[in-house]
Amino acid sequence: MARYFLEFSKKGNIKYISHLDMQRLFKRAFKSAGIPIEYSQGYNPHPKMGFAQPLSLGYTAVQEYLEFNTKENLDLSHSILAMREAMPQGIYISRIEPLDISAKSLASQVTAARYSVVLPIQYRFRKDDMEELVKDYLSQSQIIAKKKEKKSKKLVDKDIKNQIHWIKVEKTSIDQGFTDEFIKLVMELDGGSNSNLSPEQVISSFTQFSKLYLPREELEVQREKIIFSGFEI
Repeated sequence: MARYFLEFSKKGNIKYISHLDMQRLFKRAFKSAGIPIEYSQGYNPHPKMGFAQPLSLGYTAVQEYLEFNTKENLDLSHSILAMREAMPQGIYISRIEPLDISAKSLASQVTAARYSVVLPIQYRFRKDDMEELVKDYLSQSQIIAKKKEKKSKKLVDKDIKNQIHWIKVEKTSIDQGFTDEFIKLVMELDGGSNSNLSPEQVISSFTQFSKLYLPREELEVQREKIIFSGFEI
Protein backbone atom coordinates (compact mmCIF):
# COMPACT_ATOMS: atom_id res chain seq x y z
CA MET A 1 0.00 0.00 0.00
CA ALA A 2 1.19 3.55 -0.78
CA ARG A 3 -0.16 7.05 -0.19
CA TYR A 4 -0.03 10.12 -2.43
CA PHE A 5 -1.50 13.56 -2.98
CA LEU A 6 -2.23 15.32 -6.22
CA GLU A 7 -2.48 19.05 -6.83
CA PHE A 8 -4.97 20.40 -9.34
CA SER A 9 -6.67 23.56 -10.53
CA LYS A 10 -10.34 24.05 -11.35
CA LYS A 11 -11.24 26.66 -13.98
CA GLY A 12 -14.03 27.56 -16.37
CA ASN A 13 -17.50 26.00 -16.40
CA ILE A 14 -16.28 23.01 -14.38
CA LYS A 15 -16.70 25.32 -11.36
CA TYR A 16 -20.40 24.36 -11.45
CA ILE A 17 -19.57 20.74 -10.62
CA SER A 18 -20.50 19.98 -7.00
CA HIS A 19 -18.19 18.49 -4.40
CA LEU A 20 -19.97 15.13 -4.62
CA ASP A 21 -19.67 15.12 -8.40
CA MET A 22 -15.97 15.97 -8.07
CA GLN A 23 -15.53 12.86 -5.93
CA ARG A 24 -17.23 10.76 -8.61
CA LEU A 25 -15.19 12.44 -11.34
CA PHE A 26 -11.88 11.58 -9.67
CA LYS A 27 -13.02 8.05 -8.92
CA ARG A 28 -13.71 7.51 -12.63
CA ALA A 29 -10.47 9.27 -13.62
CA PHE A 30 -8.35 6.99 -11.41
CA LYS A 31 -9.97 3.98 -13.03
CA SER A 32 -9.48 5.36 -16.53
CA ALA A 33 -5.83 6.18 -15.77
CA GLY A 34 -5.19 2.66 -14.49
CA ILE A 35 -4.26 3.82 -10.99
CA PRO A 36 -4.98 0.98 -8.50
CA ILE A 37 -6.85 2.89 -5.79
CA GLU A 38 -7.26 1.04 -2.50
CA TYR A 39 -10.83 0.56 -1.27
CA SER A 40 -12.23 0.24 2.22
CA GLN A 41 -13.51 -3.10 3.47
CA GLY A 42 -17.10 -3.99 4.26
CA TYR A 43 -20.52 -4.10 2.65
CA ASN A 44 -20.17 -0.79 0.81
CA PRO A 45 -16.49 -0.28 -0.07
CA HIS A 46 -15.41 3.18 -1.13
CA PRO A 47 -12.11 4.52 -2.53
CA LYS A 48 -9.60 5.70 0.04
CA MET A 49 -9.28 9.28 -1.14
CA GLY A 50 -10.21 12.68 0.27
CA PHE A 51 -10.00 16.36 -0.58
CA ALA A 52 -8.02 18.62 1.73
CA GLN A 53 -10.94 21.08 1.80
CA PRO A 54 -14.27 20.94 -0.06
CA LEU A 55 -14.70 23.73 -2.62
CA SER A 56 -18.00 25.57 -2.85
CA LEU A 57 -20.08 25.33 -6.01
CA GLY A 58 -19.29 28.15 -8.42
CA TYR A 59 -15.74 28.74 -7.15
CA THR A 60 -12.67 28.34 -9.31
CA ALA A 61 -9.40 27.27 -7.68
CA VAL A 62 -5.65 27.47 -8.28
CA GLN A 63 -4.18 24.91 -5.86
CA GLU A 64 -6.50 22.15 -4.66
CA TYR A 65 -5.35 18.89 -3.08
CA LEU A 66 -6.63 15.33 -3.07
CA GLU A 67 -4.93 12.56 -1.11
CA PHE A 68 -5.37 8.90 -1.98
CA ASN A 69 -4.11 5.42 -1.17
CA THR A 70 -3.04 2.90 -3.78
CA LYS A 71 -2.49 -0.85 -3.70
CA GLU A 72 1.02 -0.45 -5.08
CA ASN A 73 3.66 2.20 -5.75
CA LEU A 74 3.09 4.44 -8.75
CA ASP A 75 5.27 5.50 -11.62
CA LEU A 76 4.68 9.20 -11.00
CA SER A 77 5.62 10.43 -14.47
CA HIS A 78 3.25 7.98 -16.13
CA SER A 79 0.48 8.52 -13.56
CA ILE A 80 0.36 12.30 -13.91
CA LEU A 81 0.14 12.09 -17.70
CA ALA A 82 -2.57 9.42 -17.49
CA MET A 83 -4.59 11.50 -15.02
CA ARG A 84 -4.33 14.59 -17.21
CA GLU A 85 -5.71 12.58 -20.12
CA ALA A 86 -8.56 11.28 -17.96
CA MET A 87 -9.73 14.68 -16.68
CA PRO A 88 -12.30 16.90 -18.43
CA GLN A 89 -11.55 20.40 -19.65
CA GLY A 90 -11.15 22.79 -16.73
CA ILE A 91 -9.34 20.37 -14.40
CA TYR A 92 -5.57 20.37 -14.68
CA ILE A 93 -3.37 18.02 -12.62
CA SER A 94 -0.13 19.87 -11.85
CA ARG A 95 1.66 17.21 -9.80
CA ILE A 96 1.44 13.95 -7.86
CA GLU A 97 3.68 13.46 -4.83
CA PRO A 98 4.13 10.69 -2.23
CA LEU A 99 2.85 11.07 1.33
CA ASP A 100 4.02 9.34 4.50
CA ILE A 101 1.59 6.48 5.05
CA SER A 102 1.38 7.23 8.78
CA ALA A 103 1.02 11.03 8.51
CA LYS A 104 -2.15 12.88 9.49
CA SER A 105 -4.71 13.51 6.80
CA LEU A 106 -4.34 16.72 4.82
CA ALA A 107 -7.86 17.74 5.87
CA SER A 108 -6.89 17.64 9.55
CA GLN A 109 -3.95 20.00 8.92
CA VAL A 110 -5.83 22.77 7.11
CA THR A 111 -5.80 26.01 9.12
CA ALA A 112 -6.68 28.71 6.59
CA ALA A 113 -7.52 29.45 2.98
CA ARG A 114 -6.86 32.39 0.68
CA TYR A 115 -9.54 33.68 -1.71
CA SER A 116 -9.85 36.38 -4.33
CA VAL A 117 -13.14 38.11 -5.09
CA VAL A 118 -13.17 39.97 -8.41
CA LEU A 119 -15.61 42.89 -8.41
CA PRO A 120 -17.83 43.78 -11.41
CA ILE A 121 -15.94 46.15 -13.72
CA GLN A 122 -19.02 48.09 -14.84
CA TYR A 123 -19.35 49.81 -11.45
CA ARG A 124 -15.93 51.44 -11.79
CA PHE A 125 -14.64 50.92 -8.28
CA ARG A 126 -11.49 52.86 -7.41
CA LYS A 127 -8.68 51.04 -5.63
CA ASP A 128 -8.06 53.87 -3.15
CA ASP A 129 -11.74 54.11 -2.23
CA MET A 130 -12.00 50.35 -1.81
CA GLU A 131 -8.91 50.26 0.41
CA GLU A 132 -10.49 52.87 2.67
CA LEU A 133 -13.72 50.88 2.89
CA VAL A 134 -11.84 47.68 3.72
CA LYS A 135 -9.84 49.48 6.41
CA ASP A 136 -13.04 50.80 7.99
CA TYR A 137 -14.70 47.38 7.71
CA LEU A 138 -11.83 45.62 9.49
CA SER A 139 -11.56 48.30 12.19
CA GLN A 140 -15.01 47.50 13.56
CA SER A 141 -15.05 46.11 17.09
CA GLN A 142 -17.26 43.32 15.76
CA ILE A 143 -18.00 42.06 12.26
CA ILE A 144 -21.41 40.44 12.30
CA ALA A 145 -22.46 37.95 9.65
CA LYS A 146 -25.25 35.43 9.27
CA LYS A 147 -24.11 31.83 9.77
CA LYS A 148 -26.13 28.63 9.73
CA GLU A 149 -26.03 26.53 12.91
CA LYS A 150 -25.02 22.92 12.29
CA LYS A 151 -27.77 21.33 14.40
CA SER A 152 -30.75 23.64 14.03
CA LYS A 153 -29.82 24.92 10.52
CA LYS A 154 -31.07 28.33 11.66
CA LEU A 155 -29.36 31.52 10.55
CA VAL A 156 -27.85 33.34 13.52
CA ASP A 157 -25.69 36.44 13.95
CA LYS A 158 -22.04 35.66 14.63
CA ASP A 159 -18.95 37.81 15.10
CA ILE A 160 -16.48 36.70 12.41
CA LYS A 161 -13.81 39.35 13.04
CA ASN A 162 -11.29 36.95 14.61
CA GLN A 163 -11.70 34.51 11.72
CA ILE A 164 -10.51 37.08 9.18
CA HIS A 165 -6.71 37.14 9.00
CA TRP A 166 -6.47 39.99 6.50
CA ILE A 167 -8.04 41.53 3.41
CA LYS A 168 -6.10 43.34 0.68
CA VAL A 169 -7.26 45.30 -2.35
CA GLU A 170 -5.50 44.57 -5.64
CA LYS A 171 -5.86 45.27 -9.34
CA THR A 172 -6.07 42.42 -11.78
CA SER A 173 -6.68 41.83 -15.48
CA ILE A 174 -9.12 39.18 -16.69
CA ASP A 175 -9.40 38.05 -20.28
CA GLN A 176 -13.06 38.90 -20.88
CA GLY A 177 -12.71 41.39 -23.70
CA PHE A 178 -12.09 44.34 -21.38
CA THR A 179 -9.00 46.55 -21.47
CA ASP A 180 -9.69 47.96 -18.00
CA GLU A 181 -8.24 46.54 -14.82
CA PHE A 182 -10.55 44.83 -12.36
CA ILE A 183 -10.50 45.44 -8.63
CA LYS A 184 -10.34 42.35 -6.45
CA LEU A 185 -10.42 41.66 -2.73
CA VAL A 186 -7.87 39.09 -1.60
CA MET A 187 -8.64 37.61 1.80
CA GLU A 188 -7.15 35.02 4.10
CA LEU A 189 -9.70 33.34 6.35
CA ASP A 190 -9.84 30.59 8.93
CA GLY A 191 -10.26 27.19 7.31
CA GLY A 192 -10.43 23.58 8.45
CA SER A 193 -12.23 21.54 11.07
CA ASN A 194 -11.42 23.77 14.06
CA SER A 195 -12.60 27.05 12.59
CA ASN A 196 -13.90 27.65 9.10
CA LEU A 197 -15.14 30.90 7.59
CA SER A 198 -16.72 31.03 4.15
CA PRO A 199 -15.92 34.04 1.98
CA GLU A 200 -19.68 34.27 1.46
CA GLN A 201 -20.05 35.60 5.02
CA VAL A 202 -17.36 38.20 4.37
CA ILE A 203 -18.88 39.25 1.05
CA SER A 204 -22.33 39.58 2.59
CA SER A 205 -21.21 41.53 5.67
CA PHE A 206 -18.85 43.76 3.67
CA THR A 207 -21.59 44.58 1.14
CA GLN A 208 -23.96 45.49 3.96
CA PHE A 209 -21.32 47.57 5.76
CA SER A 210 -20.07 49.46 2.70
CA LYS A 211 -23.56 49.97 1.21
CA LEU A 212 -22.09 49.18 -2.20
CA TYR A 213 -24.10 47.57 -4.96
CA LEU A 214 -22.33 44.23 -5.37
CA PRO A 215 -24.68 41.73 -7.02
CA ARG A 216 -23.48 38.33 -5.83
CA GLU A 217 -24.05 36.73 -9.24
CA GLU A 218 -21.57 39.19 -10.77
CA LEU A 219 -18.73 38.39 -8.35
CA GLU A 220 -16.05 35.87 -9.33
CA VAL A 221 -14.65 33.95 -6.37
CA GLN A 222 -11.49 31.88 -6.60
CA ARG A 223 -9.62 29.93 -3.94
CA GLU A 224 -5.98 30.83 -4.40
CA LYS A 225 -4.37 28.68 -1.76
CA ILE A 226 -5.02 26.22 1.08
CA ILE A 227 -2.78 26.74 4.10
CA PHE A 228 -1.65 23.83 6.25
CA SER A 229 -0.10 23.56 9.69
CA GLY A 230 2.77 21.11 10.03
CA PHE A 231 2.75 20.17 6.38
CA GLU A 232 4.78 21.71 3.57
CA ILE A 233 3.27 21.52 0.09
